[in-house]
Amino acid sequence: MRPLERDYDVIECQSGSETLQLLEGAGAALVVLDYQMPDLNGAQVCELIRSSRNSEVAQSPIIMLTGHSHADHEVECLKAGANDFVTKPVNLAVLRARIDTHLHLHAMRKQLLAQNLELEKWRGRQEEDLEAARLTQQAILPSRHPTLDGWNFGSNYHPLMQIGGDMYDWLRIPDGSLLVWISDATGHGASAALLTTLSKLLFRHAAAEAQHPAGIMDYVEREFQAIFRAHTYMTAACLLINHGTGRVAFCGAGQPPLLIVRGTGRVDSIRSTRPPLGLHKVGGSVEEHRHLDHGEALLLYTDGLYEIQDPAGRRLGLDGLINLISPPDPETAAEWLTRIIKQSTSFAESVTFPDDIAAFAAVRE
Repeated sequence: MRPLERDYDVIECQSGSETLQLLEGAGAALVVLDYQMPDLNGAQVCELIRSSRNSEVAQSPIIMLTGHSHADHEVECLKAGANDFVTKPVNLAVLRARIDTHLHLHAMRKQLLAQNLELEKWRGRQEEDLEAARLTQQAILPSRHPTLDGWNFGSNYHPLMQIGGDMYDWLRIPDGSLLVWISDATGHGASAALLTTLSKLLFRHAAAEAQHPAGIMDYVEREFQAIFRAHTYMTAACLLINHGTGRVAFCGAGQPPLLIVRGTGRVDSIRSTRPPLGLHKVGGSVEEHRHLDHGEALLLYTDGLYEIQDPAGRRLGLDGLINLISPPDPETAAEWLTRIIKQSTSFAESVTFPDDIAAFAAVRE
């Protein structure tokens, strides 16, 4: 190895045991092993290096020098963990080229490992942030179902990831009626979750200014456009359930239709009357009014509920969702909604939805 000292710092060992002691003590950037050594042969030393508990030692680049040129011997060296081999008589130019190549590759692997460690730390921080965001979003979702004489309610929230872009909420107004709203922000993750937080604030503020769905939607549209100036949009719907009667008023903005399930099994579909918030001029929201008899139910939801696909790639779709819905007799709203979700997942043979889901169900007792 004397000729190599002009280009590298070289330490020569006389046996395999001495090589192992040197590596465990001082380490080396690269190891060149002769297959023929006094105690252990090169393949045995290579295996012991690879089994070292010291990861720096175990990952050292190893080039084997061998006087055998047939394939079986080359396979033995590689199986032992050698990175490369050079046959004797050794061509120094070839050996230098192999050494330089494996030193460069080893340096790149170490750099990649360091980058991966940094990436893992970054991912850990992101996971912590997402968990904090999840807890925050859960805290701003309603913690219990509302109460209203003659009605019972159920809800479901299922984000695609830790946090979602869907939101629902409700508020009792002074005359005893119940306002319910639902929204679906564009995208997923933190940005969509921030929009859901904003939507809750906007609807709460709107309910203090107007206590009917069309007025609330106009207020939210005006504030939403003032903030984002048409750079983003959000679908939403607002529902008023009157106290002491079966009357409801609905106004949707790009939101899937309100579904009303009649006692006969017929499903009425009340579609949105305006495009998503942020894409249209302010004002002009229109309400749709309906009456529910005892035992009839309504479903307010985001499109994730029917975007689910079966193994063949066929989407359930809105028509499919409507077809699987039947009256809730004798279920509560929560039980009825659970059944609808189970039927959706049965169609897809999966419990994985491709989008966030928010749903609110009401049954007139």
